[in-house]
Amino acid sequence: MPEASGAPIIVAPDGTIDLQWIDGIFRVAGPDKDPMIEILPAATTVVGFRFQPAAAAAWLGVPASQILGQRLSLQELWGPRACRLAAKVREHRNIAELTAALENAIADFARIDVSIDARMRAAYDLIQAGPPARVALVPWLGRALAMSERTLRRRFHESFGYGPKTLDRILRYQRFLHLVSLSQGSTAILAAEAGYSDQPHLVRESQRLAGCTPLEVERIMRTGSGRDER
Repeated sequence: MPEASGAPIIVAPDGTIDLQWIDGIFRVAGPDKDPMIEILPAATTVVGFRFQPAAAAAWLGVPASQILGQRLSLQELWGPRACRLAAKVREHRNIAELTAALENAIADFARIDVSIDARMRAAYDLIQAGPPARVALVPWLGRALAMSERTLRRRFHESFGYGPKTLDRILRYQRFLHLVSLSQGSTAILAAEAGYSDQPHLVRESQRLAGCTPLEVERIMRTGSGRDER
C-alpha cells in the first residue's frame, strides 16, 4: 500500500534558506517569494538547520537565485560529496541524538574558508530593523552600504535569491507575524507597527505571501493547524 501522507503544510516566505535531514537524505529548502505547499509522508521526522542570512550561497557553492523556490536534495548540488556527508550520520535512538550527530557531521564537513557575506548581512539587518518611512529603499541601502544600485541588486540575488524590495516585503510580513505572536492588539494597530501603510496593504500582502487573510493567519497561529508561519 502507498505510504500515507501527512496534512499539507503551507510555508510562508521568511527570507531564509534551510538545510534539512529527511529520511536519511540532506535536502535544501531554497528561498521563497511565494507561499509553498509541503506534503510529507505521515510521521516523517525532519531535522532542519537554518543558514545565517547571507551565508548559504557560499556554503552551498551556488547563488541563492539558482535555488529560488526549490526543494532539492543536496546531492543535486554537490554530487558524491553530499553522499559522503550523509554517510557520516548513523541511525540513532532518539531525535536528540540524531540532531547532535547531524550537527557534528555538518560542522566537520564545512569548508573552513566559508564565511557570511558581511555587507549583505548588514543589508539584511537594515531591512529587518525597518527602513525609514517614505524613503526609497534601494537608494537608501546603496548609500548605507556604499554600493551602486546595480551591484546591490546583483549581490542580493546571489545572497537571498531576489532583490531588496522583495526581501523588504517578506521581512515586513515576518514582523507582523512576530507581533501577532506577542500581542492581542487589533489587526490595524499591528499592521501599523509592522510598517504597513494601512490595513488593506497588510491584507494584500498576507494573501500574496501566505495565501490567506491576516485574520485567518491570527486564528491559525493561535489555534495551530497546517501552516508554518515562521
